[in-house]
Order: sequence, then structure tokens, then C-alpha cells
Amino acid sequence: MTRAELLAFLRMHRLAVVSTVHDGAPQAAVVGIAVSDNLEIIFDTLTTSRKYQNLRGDPRAALVIGWDAEQTAQVEGAADFPSGAELTACKQVYFAAWPDGPERETWPNIGYVRIRPNWARFSDFRAVPARIEEMTLP
Repeated sequence: MTRAELLAFLRMHRLAVVSTVHDGAPQAAVVGIAVSDNLEIIFDTLTTSRKYQNLRGDPRAALVIGWDAEQTAQVEGAADFPSGAELTACKQVYFAAWPDGPERETWPNIGYVRIRPNWARFSDFRAVPARIEEMTLP
């Protein structure tokens, strides 16, 4: 799978399960995502949510994207919380995917998370044999 193919696959999907860690225990949540040209995965959430607080304490994150049609991408990377011009750029990507995003931007305690992937695994179980490819991302 090429980087361009991964990007196209990720952009076909609007939801992801994001997994974080708190006190050594896994926690997961469904989030609405947008994907930048650089494969950055962006979502908004309340800063009071478990996932936001968990990522503040430990930025390692894992996501599963595209569980329908027996195709998935598993993605691992590090989260950050952009500010300034980087936040503006992330919001532009996010709002393009989620036109209702600017409405949520007015909510108290809304925050934005960017995950920069460093590893991905694509699986297509419709293929015979199954297509399973891993890639390390810079």
C-alpha cells in the first residue's frame, strides 16, 4: 500500500475508534476524524473528556478506521494539541470534513487533537488471500 492509497482510504471514513491509556488501562472512544495531506488525523473533543486528558498525560494513541466492508486501517502515533497557525490549519482540514465543526468550536471546553501516525496496518479480508500490509511512517 502506498502512502497515497492509505490517505485515500482514511479519507473515505469519517469515524475512528481512538484508544488511549490511563493508569496502564486501555480506554477507547469513537471520534469524528479528518485527515490532512500529511496523514495527520484531527478530531475535536471536550477538554474534560477522558481521551483528551489521557492524551495530555501520555500522547501515544492507536486508532482503528474503516471497519465496514471487511477493510480496516490500524494506525498508531503520537497526539499533540496544536496552537496558533498550526491550530488554524488543523481546523481548516477538520471543518472541511465536518461542516458543523465551527458550531462546536463555540462550545465551552472544546479542544482539538492531532495524531501524527508513525505506523499503519491495512487489512482487506475481502481479498483471497487476505491483503495485509504494514508501513512505517516518518
